[in-house]
Amino acid sequence: MRQRTTTSTLALASATILGAALLTSCADDGATSVGADGKTTVSVGVSGNVFDLSIRLADKNGYFDKQNIKIKYVTLTASTGTSALQSGSVQFLNSSPTSFLAGLSKGLPEISVATNGGGNPLGVVVSDEFAKKHNLTADTPADQVAKALADSTAGASSANTKAEAGIFLRAHGVDPDKLKWVSLPSPAADKASLAKGEVDWFITSQPIPLQVQHEGDGVVVADSSKVPEWAYEQAGYGQVVVVKESYAKSNGDTVKGFATAVQQATAYLGTHPSTDEKVLAAARSTLRSVPDDVLSSSVSQVDWPRTAKQDADGWKKTLAFVKDGIKAVPDASVSSDDWTNTYLP
Repeated sequence: MRQRTTTSTLALASATILGAALLTSCADDGATSVGADGKTTVSVGVSGNVFDLSIRLADKNGYFDKQNIKIKYVTLTASTGTSALQSGSVQFLNSSPTSFLAGLSKGLPEISVATNGGGNPLGVVVSDEFAKKHNLTADTPADQVAKALADSTAGASSANTKAEAGIFLRAHGVDPDKLKWVSLPSPAADKASLAKGEVDWFITSQPIPLQVQHEGDGVVVADSSKVPEWAYEQAGYGQVVVVKESYAKSNGDTVKGFATAVQQATAYLGTHPSTDEKVLAAARSTLRSVPDDVLSSSVSQVDWPRTAKQDADGWKKTLAFVKDGIKAVPDASVSSDDWTNTYLP
């Protein structure tokens, strides 16, 4: 009897372990579900910034629906996006090249299947007091702005944006290391610190700088239109759609449908003004409680590609910006095995 009990226990334990392994395998690939309507629901990691617009527009314009795909949004940060993709919490990740290259440097099995936005839509916003003291306006030339910032207290909530400020300052002969820097926990803290007079200026992604200016609490004195080093043409930087290699291999039709819908959306954004009602409607769902004029200005600072296709020259430029420009991933590397246009129409 004891042997039968032991055998049964072992069999049950083996079945449990096997079941757990199968579940883990499914989770690792990022399970998707197909509903009674025949549509596949996928989870997409987004960041709540202007680069999410192509995915939101693809959803609102019905491009995903035409591909029999339903979208579930999961808001993530730069520090949680890659882990969510690897765990299967999301199947698609709208990722910065920095996060993607960091994942590759760790040997993670990821692949970029589309590009859906270019450039660095950043803003340097100074306090009204600092602007008045140095005679700065939104139209002040970049060289004059940089020289005014040389003797100031600056705020940044990420190492990347601080490094990007450094690129701007060095381009005009200002050593960023001689400034007093205040490290802040979030873009929202940037705004609060400026209002309290703790910093003279801060740098972060749009729309926060433009919104601060809209509310009369500061002046945006530098953005990608004034700083060519941040623009797509020079930086080759932007946003990419990333999936796990195993998921792409097992769910090729879904990946193709997703990439196709995103390309349709970026093409729409690239051929319609930022004041277009469909563009604004998608932007409102991406950046809630932001005034339409701020949304429109933020959208116009992104280079929206007519095609989501990637190429070796673009990745070479992006790698140089990430590795040498902002020094975010010192051991970064990328090859043709790490990105593909296979899933694009």
